[in-house]
Amino acid sequence: MLILSRKQEESIIIDDEIEIKVLELDNGRVQLGIRAPESVAIHREEIYKEIQAENKEALKVSGNLVADLADKLKGSK
Repeated sequence: MLILSRKQEESIIIDDEIEIKVLELDNGRVQLGIRAPESVAIHREEIYKEIQAENKEALKVSGNLVADLADKLKGSK
């Protein structure tokens, strides 16, 4: 992990396309502004983890449906 110190209104640039700027510091909270191409997904960590869990669950359901369909196709022959 790279650790950087930034003051209010200072930025970091990632891969010439993503800018993360410290907008405000207040009572132990940092407000960040992120400028990135629309193709880059940006999520808070807790939302990202929820998305990953939902995707894993969807894969389980999808896998079960495929197995059930395969069984039905075998039985119809």
